[in-house]
Amino acid sequence: MIQTLRRNVSAYNALVTLVPKLYLVYQSVFWIQFLLQFVSMIVLVYFWRAVYLGQATLGGLNLRQTLNYMLLVQWILPLLDNGLILHFGDWLREGKLAIELLRPLDFQSQNFVREQTDMFFFLLQKLPLLIVAWLVFGLQLPADPMRWVAFVVSMLLGKAILFFFQWIFACLAFYTTDVSGFYHALNAAAVFLSGALVPMAMMPGWLQRVAYSFPFAQAVSVPVSLLSGIIPLTDLPRIWLIQVVWLIGLAGVSRLVFRIAIRKVTFQGG
Repeated sequence: MIQTLRRNVSAYNALVTLVPKLYLVYQSVFWIQFLLQFVSMIVLVYFWRAVYLGQATLGGLNLRQTLNYMLLVQWILPLLDNGLILHFGDWLREGKLAIELLRPLDFQSQNFVREQTDMFFFLLQKLPLLIVAWLVFGLQLPADPMRWVAFVVSMLLGKAILFFFQWIFACLAFYTTDVSGFYHALNAAAVFLSGALVPMAMMPGWLQRVAYSFPFAQAVSVPVSLLSGIIPLTDLPRIWLIQVVWLIGLAGVSRLVFRIAIRKVTFQGG
């Protein structure tokens, strides 16, 4: 048993150490994304200033709260990207799924570890963007360490929830020859229903209920609202309970869906 544990730890460690190497190789992608997000921040700041012209609050939020929220969203927004469904499509199209399934690790667990590690290095790489938002656009970051703890825990839970939800959609790749339609549709829904375009507080009540019935808000709106001070820390136990329920439910459903979908695949040797 100890030998098996050591072997698994070694294998997962290899997956974890691979992620930063990929970030170091594709440095040009970092600078392109940095420039695009910097321009997006400029547009966002002037857009919301125009929206608030002559208005003190909207949806109970003042201009500074809204700007803090939207600038922080720019920091973590790319985490919504559903690359998992593209991976499934590539593996099926190129016949690599058989190799992935033969690895001496649980298929879903290894992808989960890779995705969570990717998130950590992604946010680390985006710290210069956060510093620019603070220096140039007046982003106000909380001094209370508890808010940072609440943000980190909530974001980890939210990203895990999103992984299992995306895993369910990725299994649709077993039933089609092209996943690009699913990919773009899911990304569009994620951006709209996560509170990335407009803070949840500004949405009509019925639209808020619709948005919270999907898991996207758990990965963006909830952690960002905690960090920006929109959600009080007194709501933290309720928020974490909701996220844990989402996590357990989607984790179970995702494994069941995969076991059913994998039966549609036929591997041919030669």
